[in-house]
Amino acid sequence: MASPEPRLGDLIEIFRPFYRHWAVYVGGGYVVHVVPSSGISGAGGSSIVSSALDRAIVKKEQLCDVVGKDRYKVNNKHDDEYNPFPPSNIVQQAEELVGRELWYSLICKNCEHFVNELRYGVSRSDQVGHIPQKLP
Repeated sequence: MASPEPRLGDLIEIFRPFYRHWAVYVGGGYVVHVVPSSGISGAGGSSIVSSALDRAIVKKEQLCDVVGKDRYKVNNKHDDEYNPFPPSNIVQQAEELVGRELWYSLICKNCEHFVNELRYGVSRSDQVGHIPQKLP
């Protein structure tokens, strides 16, 4: 486990090979995150698997299961730029989405967009920020 321990509504950055997976901490050792609709939960939202699909499902799973053998950290990196919603609102909204299938796009609607929208109300992904959002 990484430290500090997550607090309600914290964004969790998980260091996968070649990309970062994101989740939001909802308490009791659980996170909410999006994973490919194929149901490959162990993939943790693998960018390779997800990029081939256009649907994802919102899941609530134990943080330790989502992280697996990878490293993670609490990363509320946009708190200085945006006002985060109250933790209880973030958790409530995340919990209400569990089980829903959502549209997924590696470039404009991925796991990082999902958690930033929950915490700040802003759909944003820095790891794809250098890729144009609209292709010619």
